[in-house]
Amino acid sequence: MLEEILNILQVMGNTLRIPTSFVIIESIGTVAFAISGIRLASAKKFDWFGAYIVGMATAIGGGTLRDVMLGVPPFWMTNSLYMICCAMALFWVILFGKKLINQKNTWFIFDTIGLALFNIIGLEKTLNMGYPLWMAVTMGSITGAAGGVIRDILINEVPLIFRQDIYAMACIAGGIVYVTGYSLGLQAEANAVLSAIVVISIRILAVKYHWQLPILKGEEKEEE
Repeated sequence: MLEEILNILQVMGNTLRIPTSFVIIESIGTVAFAISGIRLASAKKFDWFGAYIVGMATAIGGGTLRDVMLGVPPFWMTNSLYMICCAMALFWVILFGKKLINQKNTWFIFDTIGLALFNIIGLEKTLNMGYPLWMAVTMGSITGAAGGVIRDILINEVPLIFRQDIYAMACIAGGIVYVTGYSLGLQAEANAVLSAIVVISIRILAVKYHWQLPILKGEEKEEE
């Protein structure tokens, strides 16, 4: 049984062009991001199907955009695992909905975990396809942040990435750490842990100490 599971993971890793261990990372990230999307959809009084769609868009949106830009079939179209992970996330929210909705920090926790893990997947996949380091950082950020943009649009909110919150910049910082370790020959799994720590730490510190990017202010119109 264990051998069969390892074979499935290896096949998925070869298909996705990422190490086998990273398939597990991607699955965890999918569930985490889906929960963050479904959690916000529930606050907007979406029905189960609508919440599932929001969760799916959150979980696969960034990776889909990444794969389209890299010229490969979107990852979720070759394996039903991602739809299953999103369904699991929906049932989790249904079962523990009251606790998840009442705790304001639950969305932040799952969103931050998904952001960090999907950033890593985007980085590794882009590097394995032979693209330069700067492109890997770019694609990692898109993989991590774009799903959140789609989610916010679907629930009629200003996308988090366009507000003052440190969001995509955390991905860029984690990406720089990752490609630096990659250049130095650091093992992929250790590299992933360091990158995730950087992204999660920046997000937590940014919220705790209210770190924000400067606001771009336009000219105010004079009243006639």
